Amino acid sequence: MTATHNHCTKAQPRGLYVAFELGWSEWKLASGAAPADNPRLRTLRARNLEGLQQELTKAKKRFGLADDAPVFTCYEAGRDGFWLHRYLAAQGITNLVVDSSSIEVKRRGRRAKNDRLDAGKLLSMLLRHHGGEGNVWSLVRVPGVEDEDRRQLHRDLLELKAERTQHVNRIKGLLAGLGLAVEVGADFPDTLEALRSWDGSAVPAGLRQRLLREHARWAFVGEQIREVETQRRQEIRGGTTAGVDRVRKLLELRGIGLNGAWLYVMEVFGWRQIKNRRQLGALAGLTPTPFDSGDSTREQGISKAGNRRLRALAIEIAWCWLQYQPQSRLSQWYRERYGSGNSRVRKIGIVALARKLLVRLWLYLERDEWPEGAEKADWQTKAKGAGQAVAG
Repeated sequence: MTATHNHCTKAQPRGLYVAFELGWSEWKLASGAAPADNPRLRTLRARNLEGLQQELTKAKKRFGLADDAPVFTCYEAGRDGFWLHRYLAAQGITNLVVDSSSIEVKRRGRRAKNDRLDAGKLLSMLLRHHGGEGNVWSLVRVPGVEDEDRRQLHRDLLELKAERTQHVNRIKGLLAGLGLAVEVGADFPDTLEALRSWDGSAVPAGLRQRLLREHARWAFVGEQIREVETQRRQEIRGGTTAGVDRVRKLLELRGIGLNGAWLYVMEVFGWRQIKNRRQLGALAGLTPTPFDSGDSTREQGISKAGNRRLRALAIEIAWCWLQYQPQSRLSQWYRERYGSGNSRVRKIGIVALARKLLVRLWLYLERDEWPEGAEKADWQTKAKGAGQAVAG
């Protein structure tokens, strides 16, 4: 029996290799110059850039490297974002940002978990990657500073809407303890005064004050939502920043509203260079994850490893596409294949439709290929605040 080995396809570049395990209070650094080296493990105060430079200098001396030897680094994508990547690049260091979900984990027994082991694992994978081994991990594409900043508006809006929902649910939950149910609106304080429980008693004073404070927070968040939405509409109507023209182009499709067009462009279509359909599907976490072991083969559903905001909106827009673009080729395909199925089958089908629609929108923006059978809409009407019944 012949063993199969994954040989490196190129010589290991001579230099220092450093893997970071980034914590809030301290960083773990694992460094080496070759796969056979015993890793040099050090702990550094988090965000101590001067100390980092000193550690790199010491590591070069430890492994007998010249002062001007190239440095190759990596760290997992996470809370620290991309500022460290930009700093390292400015210092002439080749850095990689790694998708955490793609890092290998031993399947035999329980895997020990600590920062020192994680840093050492990353270092070995970094050496394998630069040694030419393929499929070691998945890398994160780092956005530009301006591209990253343009994502703040819609992400803030999503967080504000979620917070507003929390306030509404909290108010309703507190009143449910008295057997009361109301709709939360601007007139809630007056409604609260008139509420009576089963025995005719008013809402207790302490609870009433708490509800009024909760309602005040609800109103404050609502005002912020209106401010952000106004800012976005103004930008769509007269803005000249990168990507706004693509937002307008998406709004020309019936069934796609401000939220959908803005998020699609600012998260993906405005700055990413997408190579093919599969890459786009993986980016949204809409690719299938088959299980194949021996005679057992089955689908495990979609991967959900991509952009969660993009995935959630893609599915929402797919449902609305069926409603607002019933004559389109995609809607006809869905009805022919899934329309006669039960609710579970239709939900599975909507994920497939979401992926197909995402690809069609990409082709529309990149190659100006109009989705077959789709109806056109006036983007200016949507930007004025009308037509908000469509997705987003």
